[in-house]
Amino acid sequence: MKIGILSDTHLNAPSELFLQQIQLCFAHCPVILHAGDLTDISILQAFAGKEVHGVHGNMCHPSSYQTLPQEAVIEIDGYRFGLTHGREYRTNVEENLLNHFEEVDCIVSGHTHRPVCHRLFDTLFVNPGSFTGTGRYGTPGTFAILETKGGLSAKIYEVPRHF
Repeated sequence: MKIGILSDTHLNAPSELFLQQIQLCFAHCPVILHAGDLTDISILQAFAGKEVHGVHGNMCHPSSYQTLPQEAVIEIDGYRFGLTHGREYRTNVEENLLNHFEEVDCIVSGHTHRPVCHRLFDTLFVNPGSFTGTGRYGTPGTFAILETKGGLSAKIYEVPRHF
């Protein structure tokens, strides 16, 4: 199974470009994990027909805070995923996340806008970076695709800017 992972969309509503990017990036992903700062809950409408799990982040509107949890533990295809935005962890991020999410196979977080994809001990860490590329100097957005076949593996990709 392929799982699409994104974070930090920072949008008030799904734009036409965003909808095109979502369709292209996550076409083969029946499950989506959004690690917060989607801003407005309407962003999740872009994933109609998919199983969507999300958490709120520090930049979210009240609609997101009222609808989404701050964190979640989700089981997908026999694996346990810890999902959080991660804003409360400023130092020793991975160590703190490992201590917080016990007995998970993968921890998905956001907030930093810096993509991360690696293992620490037996846990896969994925931070997809910022989908909308909010970095300096026109930095492209990034996202991750995680696969469960034959064990957990993930890869970071750049969001296409033009169609």
